[in-house]
Amino acid sequence: MASYLHRSHFLSILISNPITPPSHSQTQFRYIQTFPTPFPLFLRQHHHFPSVPLKATPTSIIQSSLSSPTPPSSKEEAINQAKTSLSASLEKPLNNPKLIGKLKKLKQPKFRVEIPVVDDSPESLSQLALNVFVEMPIRRKGSPIKFLILWPNPTLKEASTKAFLSHSSTLVEHVDISSITKTDPRVLNSADVAIFLVPEASQLALMKTVTDAFYPKPVVLFNPKWAFEEEGNFGDLSGFVGSFEVVYSFMGLEVRGLLSKRKGVIFKCVRDGVVSGERWIVLVEEEGEMKLVSKFKARPTIGEVENVLYNLMAINSPVTKSAKFLRDLVSNVTGKK
Repeated sequence: MASYLHRSHFLSILISNPITPPSHSQTQFRYIQTFPTPFPLFLRQHHHFPSVPLKATPTSIIQSSLSSPTPPSSKEEAINQAKTSLSASLEKPLNNPKLIGKLKKLKQPKFRVEIPVVDDSPESLSQLALNVFVEMPIRRKGSPIKFLILWPNPTLKEASTKAFLSHSSTLVEHVDISSITKTDPRVLNSADVAIFLVPEASQLALMKTVTDAFYPKPVVLFNPKWAFEEEGNFGDLSGFVGSFEVVYSFMGLEVRGLLSKRKGVIFKCVRDGVVSGERWIVLVEEEGEMKLVSKFKARPTIGEVENVLYNLMAINSPVTKSAKFLRDLVSNVTGKK
């Protein structure tokens, strides 16, 4: 059986001095070969998430808040958290009458969701779509909500169409994005929400064209197959990708010292549909518990996470020599070839 995340990348962070905070001249970055792994952390081969309570400690860089969301302890919980976050975020724009009349220039709602998956097989991704978009808890007066899922290739489109046959009560249309220009325009016009599911970076220009044509209705970017760090290299399309607001994201960390290693998480979970009010949080395992060590208003970069982990490890262990950041576990949840 494939691991819960069947491929991932490592980025080694070598710290030359365990007392002085790292700088660009002291820290070296190198990529290590991609290989199958049972990470991240909670997400084991048997799809079991050990329950790890969130608790702050005196060594935490900032104190925990009772309002902080808690990372999932199971595969089902991760899906339910993401489903709830996306539903709450979509509910307001779907009940906004201005979206129908286009009375004035409105900001198009664009959301991003990143959920760990078992693998990137058509069956697995179809099941993920089924779990998320069937019976979404969105309240709207009038007609039921119709979803349009745009898949990156015909194989995924066909597999998902077959998977949804037994759920005819859910209004979901499946389209292969490469054939969107040949698709009846009424398919796009009749949908209330468009979802790009596991899209490829090579399809970004087409995704932007579809998004612009779908204005002002909501668009969702779901489990993109590129790494977050690559997005600065997308040229004119970097702004388009950056316009999607993250409502749910889960990324695993591995922190390694000379004599030990610890697990960690970068996590964001929007509640009540208020995207701007939710922070990114970093948690690290200490004494069997996940403890909050930092919060970020914007998505943290590798360097920012490195500094947080370095400071924490330097406080707790004077013999700290290195830290490893387990990359692409969510931004690239389906694996990177």
